[in-house]
Amino acid sequence: MKKSRYIVYPAIAVGVGALSGFLTRRAMKELFPLLDKPPLTPPPLVFPIVWTALYILMGVGMAMVKNTDSLASARSERLWWAQLAVNFIWTLVFFPAQAFLAALALLVLLFGLVAAMSAAFAKLNKPAAWLQLPYLLWLLVAGYLNAGIWLLNR
Repeated sequence: MKKSRYIVYPAIAVGVGALSGFLTRRAMKELFPLLDKPPLTPPPLVFPIVWTALYILMGVGMAMVKNTDSLASARSERLWWAQLAVNFIWTLVFFPAQAFLAALALLVLLFGLVAAMSAAFAKLNKPAAWLQLPYLLWLLVAGYLNAGIWLLNR
């Protein structure tokens, strides 16, 4: 077992999240407050806290799967990288591009990728898969918010 993976994968995930936040910080600060939002929209402070926790969980889950040293972990890792890339792209599409419908389509794709990743994780390490449940649930919240913002700001 390589313990360094428990640092590397979470750091990569948090780093990708931090980079997307950095690249979109102006749009988040200037655009988000001006948007009409659906009921139950959390306060802005909630988002970086939740996303940081989710990035850590996705990284720890990936480390757990990689530490199985199974050849099958390669598929899980490809799905991990794919969902992380779509996650990153969603932020750019939603905030600076303000393409809310396209962002919603990306969220549907992201949900499918995370579900597939979780299923792949479950074949190798069930606890790693369970760590992705908060991510899937948050993506449902994100979908609700994204759809609401799209409908209210057309």
